[in-house]
Amino acid sequence: QVQLVESGGGLVQAGGSLRLSCAASGRTFSSYDMGCFRQAPGKEREFVAAISLSGGSTYYADSVKGRFTISRDNAKNTVYLQMNSLKPEDTAVYYCAASYGGSYLLDLISADEYDYWGQGTQVTVSS
Repeated sequence: QVQLVESGGGLVQAGGSLRLSCAASGRTFSSYDMGCFRQAPGKEREFVAAISLSGGSTYYADSVKGRFTISRDNAKNTVYLQMNSLKPEDTAVYYCAASYGGSYLLDLISADEYDYWGQGTQVTVSS
Protein backbone atom coordinates (compact mmCIF):
# COMPACT_ATOMS: atom_id res chain seq x y z
CA GLN A 1 0.00 0.00 0.00
CA VAL A 2 1.28 3.43 -0.96
CA GLN A 3 -0.23 6.72 0.12
CA LEU A 4 0.51 9.84 -1.89
CA VAL A 5 0.12 13.39 -0.62
CA GLU A 6 0.53 16.35 -2.95
CA SER A 7 1.41 19.88 -1.90
CA GLY A 8 2.61 23.12 -3.42
CA GLY A 9 -0.41 24.18 -5.42
CA GLY A 10 -1.78 27.69 -5.35
CA LEU A 11 -2.58 30.83 -7.30
CA VAL A 12 0.08 32.31 -9.57
CA GLN A 13 0.13 34.87 -12.36
CA ALA A 14 0.78 33.85 -15.94
CA GLY A 15 4.51 33.50 -16.53
CA GLY A 16 5.14 32.51 -12.93
CA SER A 17 6.39 29.28 -11.40
CA LEU A 18 5.27 26.70 -8.89
CA ARG A 19 6.84 23.50 -7.59
CA LEU A 20 4.54 20.65 -6.67
CA SER A 21 5.67 17.94 -4.30
CA CYS A 22 4.25 14.46 -3.88
CA ALA A 23 5.30 12.61 -0.76
CA ALA A 24 4.86 8.84 -0.66
CA SER A 25 4.51 6.58 2.34
CA GLY A 26 6.14 3.16 2.55
CA ARG A 27 9.61 1.78 2.02
CA THR A 28 9.26 0.70 -1.59
CA PHE A 29 9.00 4.09 -3.29
CA SER A 30 11.90 3.26 -5.59
CA SER A 31 9.87 0.32 -6.95
CA TYR A 32 7.31 2.67 -8.49
CA ASP A 33 7.36 4.67 -11.65
CA MET A 34 5.68 7.99 -10.93
CA GLY A 35 3.40 10.12 -13.00
CA CYS A 36 1.61 13.45 -12.88
CA PHE A 37 -1.81 14.12 -14.34
CA ARG A 38 -4.14 17.08 -14.29
CA GLN A 39 -7.85 17.69 -14.66
CA ALA A 40 -9.40 21.00 -15.56
CA PRO A 41 -13.08 21.76 -14.91
CA GLY A 42 -15.26 20.05 -17.48
CA LYS A 43 -12.35 18.18 -19.01
CA GLU A 44 -10.97 14.68 -18.76
CA ARG A 45 -7.90 13.87 -16.72
CA GLU A 46 -4.80 14.24 -18.87
CA PHE A 47 -1.23 13.07 -18.65
CA VAL A 48 1.42 15.67 -17.78
CA ALA A 49 4.72 13.89 -17.04
CA ALA A 50 6.24 10.60 -15.89
CA ILE A 51 9.52 9.52 -14.38
CA SER A 52 11.12 6.08 -14.17
CA LEU A 53 12.06 4.15 -11.02
CA SER A 54 15.54 5.61 -10.74
CA GLY A 55 14.70 8.99 -12.20
CA GLY A 56 16.91 8.35 -15.20
CA SER A 57 14.12 8.63 -17.75
CA THR A 58 11.32 11.15 -18.09
CA TYR A 59 8.49 11.77 -20.50
CA TYR A 60 6.30 14.84 -20.99
CA ALA A 61 3.10 15.82 -22.68
CA ASP A 62 3.74 18.13 -25.61
CA SER A 63 1.74 20.88 -23.91
CA VAL A 64 4.25 21.15 -21.04
CA LYS A 65 7.51 20.10 -22.67
CA GLY A 66 10.22 22.67 -22.09
CA ARG A 67 8.27 24.34 -19.26
CA PHE A 68 7.77 21.56 -16.69
CA THR A 69 10.38 19.30 -15.13
CA ILE A 70 9.65 16.14 -13.19
CA SER A 71 12.22 14.76 -10.76
CA ARG A 72 12.37 12.44 -7.78
CA ASP A 73 14.36 11.92 -4.63
CA ASN A 74 14.08 8.27 -3.63
CA ALA A 75 15.82 8.92 -0.31
CA LYS A 76 12.99 11.31 0.59
CA ASN A 77 10.19 9.29 -1.04
CA THR A 78 9.20 12.39 -2.98
CA VAL A 79 8.56 13.35 -6.58
CA TYR A 80 8.60 16.96 -7.74
CA LEU A 81 7.02 18.81 -10.62
CA GLN A 82 8.68 22.15 -11.32
CA MET A 83 6.34 24.27 -13.42
CA ASN A 84 7.72 27.37 -15.14
CA SER A 85 6.24 29.84 -17.60
CA LEU A 86 2.77 28.94 -16.42
CA LYS A 87 -0.20 29.72 -18.62
CA PRO A 88 -3.89 30.13 -17.76
CA GLU A 89 -4.56 26.86 -19.60
CA ASP A 90 -2.39 25.07 -17.01
CA THR A 91 -5.13 25.71 -14.44
CA ALA A 92 -6.28 22.35 -13.09
CA VAL A 93 -6.19 19.97 -10.19
CA TYR A 94 -2.87 18.17 -10.36
CA TYR A 95 -2.51 14.56 -9.25
CA CYS A 96 0.47 12.34 -8.71
CA ALA A 97 0.24 8.61 -9.23
CA ALA A 98 2.39 5.52 -8.66
CA SER A 99 2.81 2.53 -10.98
CA TYR A 100 4.46 -0.57 -9.53
CA GLY A 101 7.41 -2.04 -11.36
CA GLY A 102 9.46 -0.84 -14.28
CA SER A 103 7.00 0.05 -17.00
CA TYR A 104 7.72 1.06 -20.55
CA LEU A 105 7.79 4.81 -20.20
CA LEU A 106 5.29 5.48 -22.98
CA ASP A 107 2.79 3.20 -21.25
CA LEU A 108 2.78 5.63 -18.34
CA ILE A 109 0.74 8.18 -20.30
CA SER A 110 -2.31 6.03 -19.55
CA ALA A 111 -4.03 6.50 -16.20
CA ASP A 112 -4.84 2.76 -16.26
CA GLU A 113 -1.16 1.97 -15.65
CA TYR A 114 -1.22 3.42 -12.15
CA ASP A 115 -1.97 1.65 -8.90
CA TYR A 116 -2.19 4.55 -6.45
CA TRP A 117 -3.29 8.16 -6.69
CA GLY A 118 -2.95 11.23 -4.52
CA GLN A 119 -5.83 13.50 -3.57
CA GLY A 120 -4.77 16.30 -5.89
CA THR A 121 -3.71 19.91 -5.45
CA GLN A 122 -5.25 22.93 -7.15
CA VAL A 123 -3.15 25.09 -9.45
CA THR A 124 -4.71 28.30 -10.69
CA VAL A 125 -2.95 30.55 -13.19
CA SER A 126 -4.40 34.02 -13.64
CA SER A 127 -4.00 36.02 -16.83
